[in-house]
This record gives sequence, C-alpha cells and structure tokens, in this order.
Amino acid sequence: MFTPRELSLERGWPGRIEGDRVIQLAAQTLQSFFTGGGSAREHAEYALRDVVLRPPVLHPPAVRDFMAFEQHVATARRQRGAEVPQEWYEIPVFYFSNPAAIFGPEEAVPYPDGTQELDYELECAAIIGAEGAIGGFTVLNDWSARDLQRAEMRVGLGPAKGKDFATSIGPVLVTADEFDGTAGAMVARVNGEERSRGELADMHHGWQALLAQASRNTVLKPGDIIGSGTVGSGCILEHGDARWLQRGDVVELEIEGIGVLRNTIA
Repeated sequence: MFTPRELSLERGWPGRIEGDRVIQLAAQTLQSFFTGGGSAREHAEYALRDVVLRPPVLHPPAVRDFMAFEQHVATARRQRGAEVPQEWYEIPVFYFSNPAAIFGPEEAVPYPDGTQELDYELECAAIIGAEGAIGGFTVLNDWSARDLQRAEMRVGLGPAKGKDFATSIGPVLVTADEFDGTAGAMVARVNGEERSRGELADMHHGWQALLAQASRNTVLKPGDIIGSGTVGSGCILEHGDARWLQRGDVVELEIEGIGVLRNTIA
C-alpha cells in the first residue's frame, strides 16, 4: 500500500513496486486485490521516491501472533526459572493482538503510557490472501511493554495491555510466489547498532502448522495477520541487559528477502 506524497490518504492504494517505480493497482485494498480485484487493470505510475509506503494491511480483520521459535521461548522461560512446557512442542500457541493499532514503515510509534521497559520483537508475518492461503509475507514488530506484560501475566490471562498499543508491519508485502517464508536472515538495529540476529529457518512450527491451528473451528479472512513470534535473540528481554527503548530511538527490523521496517519512538 502506498500514498503519493502530494496527497493526504490514510489508507493509500495497493501498488506493485518495479525497480524505482510504483504501479497503482485497480483494487481498493490489499484484501480486494487478493480476492480478484485489480488483477485486470492498472492505473498511474509513480516514482518510488514520490510515495509514502503504508502498512500492507491498515485494518486487518484479526491479528494472531504465535510463538514458533524455540530459542525465544526457552530463553524467556529460563529467565523465570522455568522450562519449555511439553505442550509448546505439540500445539502452536498464539494470542490476539489489536487490529486498531497498526503502524507502517517510517511511522512514529507513540511511547506507551505507564511503562519503563519498552521492547521490540523481531518477527515475520504472513498475510492471508484468498481462500485462507498465505498471500504474502512482511516484517512485523510486536512492540511490548514488558513491565505491564509481566504484571498482567501473573494473573494468568493475556498478554493484553502490554502489547495492544502498537504493532508495526512493512515495509512491503512480498507475495508467496516470490518469497516462501522458510528462510532468511533476521536482524534488529537500534540507532544503527545491531542488537539482534536470527534466522527464519529456525521456526520450530512451520507456516502450514500455524495456519492449521489459526483456522481450526473458524475461518481465516483476507488481510488477517499471522505472526511467527520472535526469532531467537530477537528482543531486549532475551538479552537481559535492560537496555530498554527510549523516546527518540530508531528501530530497524530487517528480513532478508523482504526489506527493512523502520520506526521511531515518538
């Protein structure tokens, strides 16, 4: 999705990037593109430098975020003096995040009220296309207020307010015929300093297992977001160094084959 810089459009238009150009597609949303809209016609062309990239899905029907990387789960559990439960190996588990708090590339993400431990989470996301299949992949930042999350998780329900203030996706969606989501270096940088590095191929639960669990007893809709969960070492919590994000920090998450998702903490 993109917006020409001279226009003020919240949702933008679907477009196809070819080199340094963006070709506007006839569909009104990414969802309608996946379900057949815009496949026959194209509109104007714009120079890539003259557009603003928007979230690939601005208002997703649902956001499901899994925990598919064993290293992340094991490290986080070990910090609490616990082991990975056997159920994690048997069941891909997810939580629902907030579809009303989606941010795109280069957008400022508000620092959430009430936290002193703001964290990034380096993830890949599949976007559902037609008939419940994966339409493409993008980078996902599952921003987390760790102190808020820690308190509410002690009650045994959640996460909720520790997560639902922001989820960033972008910078683009790479369709499944060009990128299959099975491999790619994953890197996180804060103010230019590399803080995390992992590999998408390390997912313990694959995408089809995540989709099977997400769609069990329900229907996945075009535009639904399916998060991979955090790659091993892909957040500050795992490092244990308490170098939490501060106002003004620039966070870049990169996945080889997709691109760089960059946001500033407002």
